[in-house]
Amino acid sequence: MTSNAPSPLTGPLTAFEAQALTLDDPRPHPPEDALTQLGHCVMTELLDLIADTALEDFQATLAEALIGAFHSAAQRIEREADRARDSLREMLRDLGGPDASAFGISETEDANLQEATVKAHAADIAVLAVETIRNAASQTYTVATGEVWTPWRGGVRASRTSAAMIEARAAIRAAKARRDQGLPPGAQVVAFRAAPRANTAMDNGRVLDALNWALETWPSMVLATTGAEGPEKHAIKWAKGRGLTVVLAKPEFDRFGRSAVFRCNDELLDLEPVCVLTLDHSLDVAREPEPKAFGPAKNLAQKALASGVRALEVRLRG
Repeated sequence: MTSNAPSPLTGPLTAFEAQALTLDDPRPHPPEDALTQLGHCVMTELLDLIADTALEDFQATLAEALIGAFHSAAQRIEREADRARDSLREMLRDLGGPDASAFGISETEDANLQEATVKAHAADIAVLAVETIRNAASQTYTVATGEVWTPWRGGVRASRTSAAMIEARAAIRAAKARRDQGLPPGAQVVAFRAAPRANTAMDNGRVLDALNWALETWPSMVLATTGAEGPEKHAIKWAKGRGLTVVLAKPEFDRFGRSAVFRCNDELLDLEPVCVLTLDHSLDVAREPEPKAFGPAKNLAQKALASGVRALEVRLRG
């Protein structure tokens, strides 16, 4: 009879596999390679199934929903881990603090402490497992389609296969906290906004030139953008390929309506960027014979200049 259980771990252990072995659980965890393969397979199966069918027009929606499902699962498990840690802190506080063992706690209390600790640790490892699947599915999606998945809510922690992506509001709070503590801001934020229609080969080439120049100028560069279609998605793909952190200032249409695409410019500037790059129209005359500036990108450049922030337009050579 064939067993479906994961094969035992052999050879050098990955960081995930080493953590998994620290759990006091007789059941093994899947090897990291198997989790990665699962992510590749589920995305490949989906893309192959809908290719050349009537569902192909909805490929991006279906693929991103699949990746988002794994992302949502990781967040749910992480909340479980947080609840277990909160429970652990409450028990320790009730028992007298971190050194509760010195107070002669009962066997029941000790068992409860151990259970909460194990539960939190197990959930942390489960999160890593699900994130591995998500990252592999996301990577397969990008390789197959050239599109880049970004989370609608929440962030993505940096790993060997994915650059960190965090929400602008979270980054702003962290930056303010660092300033309050007198700590250096560290990362050098470069904000970028572009017209979605500026997505020709000529436009993409000049955007990459500008981003490569920015990274050479500011080696600790963090890319901040709204994640809009076209050049901004192209820029995110560039950043992920170099392991750079991406800060997403996504428009809140439910809250601000049409003005949301302008409101997120304020979030980008609140990040205190060292430079703002904009491309408010396609550089390709064949695409836009009479260029019309994309308002949100032009607005960001104007606000940056008014705030004393260096603002540069992406232009043709010469």
